[in-house]
Amino acid sequence: MSDGALRVLSYNVHRWGDDRTALARVVRACAPDVMLVQEAPTWFGTRRKRRAMAATFGLRYAAGSARNAILVAEGIDLGEPVRWRIWRPFVRRRLNFIATQLPGGAVGGHVLVGTTRLAVVCCHLGLHILGRQHELEQILNRCRTFGTPYLLAGDLNEEPDGPVWKRLAEEGLVDLGADTGPTFSSTDPHKRIDGALLSPTVNARLRHVPATRDDLAAASDHLPLLIELQA
Repeated sequence: MSDGALRVLSYNVHRWGDDRTALARVVRACAPDVMLVQEAPTWFGTRRKRRAMAATFGLRYAAGSARNAILVAEGIDLGEPVRWRIWRPFVRRRLNFIATQLPGGAVGGHVLVGTTRLAVVCCHLGLHILGRQHELEQILNRCRTFGTPYLLAGDLNEEPDGPVWKRLAEEGLVDLGADTGPTFSSTDPHKRIDGALLSPTVNARLRHVPATRDDLAAASDHLPLLIELQA
């Protein structure tokens, strides 16, 4: 953090299962103070894997819930971390296709932007169309309990003309990526399904991700969002 600005990187890292060296180069090039991770490694040795992943980025694992995690840089504290499970339909049906979904969750906490206290919240919504809307209501209810302005970022699994984005606009949140391009897939970007939404009382902008196209394609199936928050 410098000059009162806080750099937050929101990134679906595809379970830390692609080119880990390329991923580390992308994250280090962004030099985030806080990283909001979707599809963080899970299952056996979850914390060990997340700490190992964070170390490759030069960051520290601070908190996590389900497949979401928050990493922080040296000198950055995540105050009052909150982890919560989110109800989502176990079965997803589309036409003749039926699949199960992993449990949902979100994680958040307070950080300082200059002297301003701000909550940062990381989420990854599911693939069930109606289920996503229910998940979002659970997340927004918890975001309000922080009692401060907040940044909500993550993989929304929906394009901006969908009901989730409309609900976020109704909540009064500012879509920081409204004028940016698609975030999925990293090899053929054609959908904007990752978002960064912010309380209107906070100044922020999306920054260019200073990484090569090859590294971005190899690191994950999503492109990251680099947010600069101003005090």
